[in-house]
Amino acid sequence: MAQLFTVHPDNPQPRLLKQAAELLHGGGVLAVPTDSCYALVCHLDDKTAADALRRIRQLDDKQLLSLICRDLGELAAYARVDNAQYRLLKLGTPGPFTFILEASKEVPRRVSHPQRKTIGLRVSAHPVMQGLIALHGAPLLATTLILPGQDEPLNDAHEIRDELEKQVAGVIDAGACPGVPTTVVDLSGDAPALLRRGRGDPARLGL
Repeated sequence: MAQLFTVHPDNPQPRLLKQAAELLHGGGVLAVPTDSCYALVCHLDDKTAADALRRIRQLDDKQLLSLICRDLGELAAYARVDNAQYRLLKLGTPGPFTFILEASKEVPRRVSHPQRKTIGLRVSAHPVMQGLIALHGAPLLATTLILPGQDEPLNDAHEIRDELEKQVAGVIDAGACPGVPTTVVDLSGDAPALLRRGRGDPARLGL
């Protein structure tokens, strides 16, 4: 059965986040709150865990996963970023935005777009996600927690545990999230392109 970690939303207990991070290092998939929706996350370099994450969502290899990074400096290590892109990233991080960028060599080929070699990256402002990534020591591979056949992301930790108790290693309960997916902005072309309007206000980026 999936472990349930009940933490304070603003000051999550490091002891509990450390236990959750140990599950990630052991190859587990976790359900974790973000500043947009609950997300499924796993270790970036663990193919078995990534496959399990895709299985839960019923995603094929053509549907991209994202990387959630601790800060802008870490994000820039996993993408090729020019000065203009960096200025936009500074405006949107941390926050409920996912940016599509050209992947650097740090990103495993199996998680970047096979033709375009791009990757979705974000920096979540949620204290729980920030603390978990800090203790994990690396970005997390992630996807929004929307179950197959559903249109809305799950937003209650106990419901998530009931639904996925045999498929995830743990669920971090910090209360409900806003429940609106991130705004997705493609920065891999000649000009920024708004791909999905979500919780992040495009006006924050001048779009």
